[in-house]
Amino acid sequence: MKSRSTVRFSPKLLNALIILVTLLNGCWDNKDINHRSLPVIMGISLTEQNQYKIFLDIPATSDSDTVTIVSETGDTINQIIDHISMDIESQVDLLHLKVVIVDTKIAQTGMEDIISAFNRSRDISAKTLIAICDQEMEQFFAELKTKSELSGSILYAFFEKNSGWNPQLADSRIWQMFRSIHSYTHDVIVPIIRAGKTTHIESQGSAIIREGKMTGRISPDETLVVNTFRGRSANGKIEVMDGATVQIISNKLSHKSWVRNNRAYLRSHLRLKVTILDSKGHPTEQEINEKLEELLADRLDKMFKKTQSDQADILALGQYFRNLLTREQLEDWRSEYYPYLDFKLSVTTSIENRGNLKNL
Repeated sequence: MKSRSTVRFSPKLLNALIILVTLLNGCWDNKDINHRSLPVIMGISLTEQNQYKIFLDIPATSDSDTVTIVSETGDTINQIIDHISMDIESQVDLLHLKVVIVDTKIAQTGMEDIISAFNRSRDISAKTLIAICDQEMEQFFAELKTKSELSGSILYAFFEKNSGWNPQLADSRIWQMFRSIHSYTHDVIVPIIRAGKTTHIESQGSAIIREGKMTGRISPDETLVVNTFRGRSANGKIEVMDGATVQIISNKLSHKSWVRNNRAYLRSHLRLKVTILDSKGHPTEQEINEKLEELLADRLDKMFKKTQSDQADILALGQYFRNLLTREQLEDWRSEYYPYLDFKLSVTTSIENRGNLKNL
């Protein structure tokens, strides 16, 4: 009789085989990049039937510069993406999405459902930019494609800090929108854009977003003030008076807050370093200083009163009272404390007449 031989694996070898099988399992589901569609822009609008209509700007995966604009209508965003994937020859992958654009109707109705869906699915990066389109979405994508086949990269470069972004533009991300919706003391501003007449994109200022809803607008100049207040104003240019322009080099902000008799008080001091770019009529440095300080304080005061009436804390002033109010009181910040906030801003400027030699 022949004896049966048994093969025995050592525990270490058995563990190594299990790990290898696990790794192979993960690779089998991978798709080649040529079998995936990688949109860079997503547009979301509402139809007359109150359904979502999604537009995707999909660059070609080959060496060509062509771009495809696809659209579909449905009840939910995930349903629409599934239908688009079913109708084209490759799977739609949203992980490389750069910009999400919503129309004003959605912005005014509320974006909470959209942002929550993005956050739950995790198909879209939390760092993706968000903007509001001030025209019909179909017209926006049609004009953008007509002007350039590189529509996706052009729009992204418009917001990119290393290329087209400047301090008159708001910079808002998906995660900031999500935080704002679930925060008692922190609202946001979102850029408003449309297709340009002579340029690819035109800025229309910013939308005031309170709890996910658009409650008003501010101009590009007011957006610059908000960015200055938040420390994002590097290289921001301001027309101080007729024929004089200064450029912000750096800014520093300090605050003092307190609560007395159930009323909130805040005193802020903004220190700016600026350089004179050009002037006409030989104004003195003191005149420019005084005019700039008055201009910034006046702009911020007007904008504060506007947002105060809308109960939208886009400057996040409530953040300075988180240690002074209880959680129950913070829940009522927008309705009980912010409308009656005693807020004053003082501005001090320092002119450095070195132009841009410092950067050479």
